[in-house]
Amino acid sequence: MNPPKRSVASLLACFALAAACAHSAGDPTGANAPGAGSASPASPATTAPPSQLDLARQHIDHVIVIVQENRSFDHYFGTYPGADGIPMANGSPTVCVPDPVLKKCVRPFHSTSQLQKGGPHTHRHSVADVDGGKMDGFIRTAISGKIDCATVRSDPGCESYLGPQRQPDVMSYHTREEIPNYWGYADHFVLQDRMFAPADSWTLPAHLYLVSAWAASCASPYDPMSCTSNLGLGDQAKIQRGGQVPMWAWTDITWLLNRAGVSWAYYVGEDTCFIDPCPHASGKYTPAFQNPLPGFTTVRQNHQLENIRSHRDYFARAAAGTLPSVSWVMPYNGAAEHPSSGQPIWKGMAHVTEVINAAMQGPDWNSTAIFLTWDDWGGFYDHVVPPRVDANGYGIRVPGLMISPWAKAGTIDHQTLSFDAYLKFIEDLFLHRQRLNPRTDGRPDSRPTVREKLPLLGDLLNEFDFAQDPLSALVLDPTPLPGTP
Repeated sequence: MNPPKRSVASLLACFALAAACAHSAGDPTGANAPGAGSASPASPATTAPPSQLDLARQHIDHVIVIVQENRSFDHYFGTYPGADGIPMANGSPTVCVPDPVLKKCVRPFHSTSQLQKGGPHTHRHSVADVDGGKMDGFIRTAISGKIDCATVRSDPGCESYLGPQRQPDVMSYHTREEIPNYWGYADHFVLQDRMFAPADSWTLPAHLYLVSAWAASCASPYDPMSCTSNLGLGDQAKIQRGGQVPMWAWTDITWLLNRAGVSWAYYVGEDTCFIDPCPHASGKYTPAFQNPLPGFTTVRQNHQLENIRSHRDYFARAAAGTLPSVSWVMPYNGAAEHPSSGQPIWKGMAHVTEVINAAMQGPDWNSTAIFLTWDDWGGFYDHVVPPRVDANGYGIRVPGLMISPWAKAGTIDHQTLSFDAYLKFIEDLFLHRQRLNPRTDGRPDSRPTVREKLPLLGDLLNEFDFAQDPLSALVLDPTPLPGTP
C-alpha cells in the first residue's frame, strides 16, 4: 500500500525556558548561613539544537540532479492524488482551451500512447501559451508552429496523437499506467507540484540556469560584464553543434565549487563530443544544449573539463561509493523523453530508473539526495500561471521529485520552486551559503537577479526529516510496462 500524502510543513520546535529561583540555604538561627548577598550557583548553559541545515550537513554528502526533457507538470502528474493538478469535477477535466481548427474549446485527455508530438517551446511560445495568465494558448501555438497532427488531423497516422475531441496531444496527460516508476517515486518520496522551469524558454536557457542561475549571450567570452540576458540563443546553439568553444563568460556554480574544493561531475552519454571539432553526432550522445558547461570560460580556466564524464563513469562510481559531492546527470539521445523524437517515454523512464537504482544500490545511499526534473514544458498544457520573478522567468511548471532516505515519505511539497532552488541547496550544503551574487562571490558579472535570494523561492531543506529512520531503497524494474525489453 502506498504511504499517504501530506503537505510539507516546517518543523516547529518548542523550548521551555527555566527560571532560576534563588533561595536561602541557612537555618533559622543563621548558623552556617552564607554571607549576605552571596550569588546563587549559575545555571548550566543551554545548547541550541542543531538547525535543519546543520542536520543536512551531517546527513547529506552527495547531491544528484537528474534532468529529462520537455514535459509539463499536468502532463505527467495532473491527476496525481493531492497534487495541484488539472481542475476536475467527477473525474473529468473542467478546463477548456480554444482550438482554432475545431472552432471550439477542448479539454485535457488521458493518453495511453508512449509517443507524443508536443508543441513548440521557445520564449515566444511560452508567452503565447501563458497568454497573460489565461493559460489557453497551447493549441494555437502548436498550430502556428506547424506541429504534425495539430494543423492537419485527417491523416490516419495521427490517430494515436489525437484526443477524443480530435484535439492535439499538447492537451494530453498521463497516469500511473504509462509512467509507473515516476508515480512510484512520488508515492514513496517527495513530489514537488510548484516546480517551475527557470526561464520561459527552451532547453539551452534552462540548462544554463541549471548550472549558473542565468541565461545570456556575451560580447566577449572573457568578460563577465559583457553579457546580457538572452532566452533565444539560436545562434549560440548552432555554434555548439559544431563543437563547444568558450562562449559563456558569467560565473557558474562550478567556479564556486572548485574554489571551495568541492568535487563535482556532469554526466553525459558515452558518445558525446564537446571539444571542437566534433563530427556528426551519432551513438549515445547528449546534445550540446543539454551540456553547456564546456562553453563556460570558468570551466576551461579552472581546467575542469575532465569533470564532464560519461554515464559509464557514473555507474562505476555509484557502485564504488566514489561519486562526487555534486552530480548532474543528463540523458543520451533517445532517452530524454523529448516529444516528437520518435522514441517512447519508457526509454527515458528506464534511463532515469537505472541512474536512481545505481545510487540506491551503492554504499552512499544513506548520504544521498536525488532531485529529478524536466527542463521545460515541451508545449504541453499546464493550468498554473508561472510567477514572474524577473524579465526571464519563471517558466511554465514542470514535474519535480526529491528522492532520499531522509525524504519526508509520501509528501507533496507545495512551495514555489525552480532550478534556482537546487543551486541554493548546494550552496547552503557545501558553500556556507555563498550565492552566485556579483557583489559577494568574487567574480562580478552583469546578471540582473540573484535568483537564490528571491523571497518567493522555497527551501528544499523543508522536504527532509532527519529525525526519522532512513527510508529503504526503492529499487525498481527499469522497464515495468508490458511489451518493453
